[in-house]
Amino acid sequence: MLSSLHIENAAVIRSLDLEFDRGFTALTGETGAGKSVILACLAFLLGAKANPEMIRSGEESMMVSGLFTGLNESALAAVSEAGAAPDEEGNLLIQRTQKRDDRSQIRLNGRQISLTVLRAIGAALIGIHGQNDTHTLTDPENHRKILDLYAGAAELLAEYAKEYESLEAVRKKIREIAEREHERERLTEILAYQIADIDAMALKEGEEEELIERKLKIRSAEKITKQAGFVYKALRGSEKGSVAFLLERSAAALTSLADVIPKFEEYAGRLREYADGAGDIAEEVLAVLDDTEPDPEESLNRIEERLEGISKLKRKYGLTVAAVLAFREKAAAELEELQNSDDLLKKLEKAEAEAYEKTAALAERIHALRTEAAKRLENRVCELLAFLDMPKVVFYASIRTAREGGRLILGASGADRIEFFISANLGAEPQPLSRIASGGELARVMLALRSAIADRDGIETVIYDEIDAGVSGKTARKIGIRMLDSAADSQVIAVTHSAQIASLADTHYLISKKAENGATETSVRLLDEDGRIAELSRILGGISVTESQKAAARDMLKERETYRRKN
Repeated sequence: MLSSLHIENAAVIRSLDLEFDRGFTALTGETGAGKSVILACLAFLLGAKANPEMIRSGEESMMVSGLFTGLNESALAAVSEAGAAPDEEGNLLIQRTQKRDDRSQIRLNGRQISLTVLRAIGAALIGIHGQNDTHTLTDPENHRKILDLYAGAAELLAEYAKEYESLEAVRKKIREIAEREHERERLTEILAYQIADIDAMALKEGEEEELIERKLKIRSAEKITKQAGFVYKALRGSEKGSVAFLLERSAAALTSLADVIPKFEEYAGRLREYADGAGDIAEEVLAVLDDTEPDPEESLNRIEERLEGISKLKRKYGLTVAAVLAFREKAAAELEELQNSDDLLKKLEKAEAEAYEKTAALAERIHALRTEAAKRLENRVCELLAFLDMPKVVFYASIRTAREGGRLILGASGADRIEFFISANLGAEPQPLSRIASGGELARVMLALRSAIADRDGIETVIYDEIDAGVSGKTARKIGIRMLDSAADSQVIAVTHSAQIASLADTHYLISKKAENGATETSVRLLDEDGRIAELSRILGGISVTESQKAAARDMLKERETYRRKN
């Protein structure tokens, strides 16, 4: 859950701290006090697009940080999947900074993370719902996600996704063969030419390096003969004056003295080792002297010609000999595929049929699961909406499957096209949810759906942003009761202008603003009972607060305990 929120230099906020607990929290205040700024900062903290214009006038950067504690299994799994980790106590401290030059920084428990990671984690930590984002509720793709969440279809969908991916891979291969069929002859000629062009050179890996080394050696033949000849003669070439001869004679002399001076035997052994080493080097040098070209100029011409041939192939097929050979192997595989495309196509069509059967079978299972869950979801949503003053509502999930040639048309999430339909008035024909004109009705549908899936989506903290707009006091009270009920198992935060909702909260914060040192500044205050009565009276009242409004506020707070005991 969200335990604390700290904001610095955001719009009308210079510095603000909010502490949150489990249960139901209400945020109220006059229009323009800064409630929307707090929500915008929270969205920014969770990965919303940065907006340098949010930075407070006169400041160069803004910062928002949030501490999340007591994470559930779903949130921990999302954190792990994103490649991050909580601290030793299982907590997350997220901090995001935005500068005017559009640079930003995101840290998780002190370590820098990417925006992609932040968004993945943020989506699992908090759900923010308001009348301004109810457009997401009108998107049929989100209807599918809601139904799948309610149905508990995640495991089956994951299994389906793997099979569907395999099916699409086979279908892609079939499409590629079909696309190349009309130019098979041209491609065959090109590939055959390329293979023959490379084969004509009979390339070997490492050959180019050997040729370059050989060329250098031929060009240095005179130097090699002179210097290597000197070395050989010095080491072994002279019968009595070579290094090897002198070392061997010295070793023999030391051996003859070993009976007088014992350590000379050791010296003699070392000299013999030196003599053997000098002899080995001399043999290696002699081999170099013997490896001479009878016609150096002709040899150089052959090497240059060979290197030029290799360079031409590299210019056409790859940067290295290894790359040219790899190109040849790929071309050979493509040529074989083209020459055997008819047989390959038959094999792929068979594989496609088998993959389709497996995938379609899973799609049928998903369809059955969705159909069964839809009935339960429809009943639950209608029950919740009836409580929220929509007693004549008709709500259902339309689940349609399309076929072509007797086969299911499969998509990434199955074969179903899902859309929620609703009729709020008796006798009215149900229409797609996207056609609901009333913001108040759409907000109640959103609350009902959210309540229905609350124990399935794993999100512990839910924020409702003024979803009471456009509804009556009685209905607002029922919306508040729903929030209070949901808060029994999670953390619910409501930004509201409704006294009927705010009076039901466990914790009540007042957001206000004042002019100070020539600038407007937002502040926050945790209300005690007297403070709550005063704020609720302000919301209920007009220009001035009356005693009757204060009495009504007290009654609302007392009534809250009745609902708390019921829930």
